[in-house]
Formats: sequence, structure tokens, C-alpha cells
Amino acid sequence: MTEQGQGQEQPAGSAAGTPEKKEKRSLALNVVSNKEHKGFGAGTIDLSNVACVIIDNGEAYIDVGAMHAKSKVEKGIKFSTNKEDVPNGRLCWIVWVAVDRNEEGSYYAGATACPMLVDTEARRGWKILAQHVNNLDYAIKRKYVLNELGEEEKAALQRLLIAHNEEWWNRSPEELKQGLSV
Repeated sequence: MTEQGQGQEQPAGSAAGTPEKKEKRSLALNVVSNKEHKGFGAGTIDLSNVACVIIDNGEAYIDVGAMHAKSKVEKGIKFSTNKEDVPNGRLCWIVWVAVDRNEEGSYYAGATACPMLVDTEARRGWKILAQHVNNLDYAIKRKYVLNELGEEEKAALQRLLIAHNEEWWNRSPEELKQGLSV
């Protein structure tokens, strides 16, 4: 050991030359409120039980990138809040699906659909971000907002949910099944 290293104290509880391990804290999305914050992680939402489903051209598929606006259909697209900016856009949907568990097992507890227009060739799109955020919140709060979906989209979403886990579908509330019936 060199002279420089001598006389330096080691942190309590750590062996010579080994850094002290810090407790790892998990991060979650914080919800802002007027209540006093009660420490790390207080007032957080766990998004691990929310899936992102994209419906495009009658096909429904899970795309985790949609959580950060980086789904397959959104990549490389510049979005506007003005529909007129996307005259040749095709209608796509993001559906937020929340899964919960009761004494019988897991089930589809919330599902909300948000429209967007995408013109892949022009790399332009339209969506209302506030609606996407609000609908994500509604899904987390165990609500179903699927009335804007057309028959083709409802059928595609129903097929995907059943194919993904039929037991979850069977345990899901009638409100979801009625909302997707065609």
C-alpha cells in the first residue's frame, strides 16, 4: 500500500477495499398530489400490470414500446394535435389493458382505447397525448372505455385477449365482454 492510502478510514461495516453496498430502491411513476410526501416510493403507481396493445389494420398485438410512445407504428413519426396535418393517415389504436388478481386468479380489470392517425410514408401522425394519459389512468382505475372501437377492432382485441390468456378472459367482468361483443 502506498503512503497516500495509509491513514484513510474504511466505511463502517465494509471490508478493506470493498465498497459498502447501498440499498437499491425501485422506481415507479409518481403521482403529484397536494398531500405531504411520506418518503421514497410513496404515492406511486405500479405500471407493471398494464399492457399496451396496438390495433393496426385489423390486427391486435402487444407492443410494450407504446408505454413510452415508441411502439412499432409510432417510431419515426412526428405527431401533431391537428388532424389536418395527417390527411392520409390510417386509423390505429392504443389500448391500455390492466390486469388484476382476485381470489379466483388474474383477469382483465381495465381496458381503454385511444385513437391515433399514422401516415408512415409522410412520417406524420395525430394523437391527443392528454387522452392517452387519461385513458391509461382509467385503465389503471379498472374502467373500460372501448366504445370508440369499430367492430373489426373490437373483434381483434377480443381475439388477442382470449389467445393471450383464456382463463383471464373467462374471469373478466361481463362489462368487458359486452364492450367487445360484435
